Amino acid sequence: MNKSQDVILPGATLGVLGGGQLGRMFVQKAQSMGYFTAVLDPDATSPAGLVSHHHIRTGYEDAQGLAEIARLCAAITTEFENVPAAALELLAQTRRVSPAGSSVAIAQDRAAEKAHFVACGVPVAPHAVIETPEQLAAVPAHLLPGILKTARMGYDGKGQARVQTAAELAAAWQDLGRVPCVLEKMLPLAHECSVIVARAQDGSSVHLPVQRNLHRGGILAVTEVHEENLPPAQAQQALEAAKSVADGLQYVGVLCVEFFVLQDGSLVVNEIAPRPHNSGHYSQDACDVSQFELQLRCMTGLPLVQPRLHSPTIMLNLLGDLWFAQGDAPLTPAWERVLALPGCHLHLYGKRDAKRGRKMGHLNVTGATPAAVRATALKAAAILGIAPF
Repeated sequence: MNKSQDVILPGATLGVLGGGQLGRMFVQKAQSMGYFTAVLDPDATSPAGLVSHHHIRTGYEDAQGLAEIARLCAAITTEFENVPAAALELLAQTRRVSPAGSSVAIAQDRAAEKAHFVACGVPVAPHAVIETPEQLAAVPAHLLPGILKTARMGYDGKGQARVQTAAELAAAWQDLGRVPCVLEKMLPLAHECSVIVARAQDGSSVHLPVQRNLHRGGILAVTEVHEENLPPAQAQQALEAAKSVADGLQYVGVLCVEFFVLQDGSLVVNEIAPRPHNSGHYSQDACDVSQFELQLRCMTGLPLVQPRLHSPTIMLNLLGDLWFAQGDAPLTPAWERVLALPGCHLHLYGKRDAKRGRKMGHLNVTGATPAAVRATALKAAAILGIAPF
């Protein structure tokens, strides 16, 4: 196709593969800027499909569905990394697509992802790829204890097992179906952080502030962003590593790079997400340009401007468990009490049924100082039944 980067202006239709909450928030931002939208997702009640101008209810490899979104849209993106890379590559023959299928393919495979990190010269945890019994037998002892992760389709703590010994490793690989896996050495973690980079076709890039993250049960629980959330040198190292990863992919779009911060202050890259990310949701209320606007600017060729953090902020992830705080029957949380607190911004995803562990929304808390934001966020957490942090 013609790779001309003429700007796609409001009034055009933009497409997204995937109908989850990230697609919903992208669609809402695109509509607020005057674009029409199309979502391809097989679920008739998908959060993004429910609010889009067009909802193409087919699978991601359905030829007719892909032809329809290509017919409707001037540019197409994705909202989750498990969209088949081949579908993106097919669409890219006739339409502007970001991120590229090749980038998504690397994010879908932990072994390929680790190899890319090494090639970019960014630090990674000691690890080994396990695809055969011979590779299992050859795992060096210094990688134990470790975490065994399936190479594909693992997210939010799924497809993972902690192992202490060679026997536990062998049993865990068996339990995971003997699929290709990556074993990572367990490291002494201090905390976790992430960086969201937006990179344009010409290689220029901007970024959101470095995000300090707390996970519980393998799912992001709290993101905290302000000038003092990480030592400046540590934050700068994370930014430089994230840009190196994006440049190495020749990436176009929004990319989240997640890091482990070790107890000695050093960083190792954990994984990438080729899309907006849960840890960037605070940008909707605390920055003058959100991660979803950055996604739109990348795909349309609009100029990238460096986002500014105008308020210290904390994001609380709202899981379906909060609806069951009083027992087995779901009850709507006390939003009216939360929204009585200054600086609380509620974002719910339009999911009809609350389920334990299901991401139902998030709460962004902004304020004048980090201390004030933290105090308010802890009050909100107490009202909702979220454990303090």
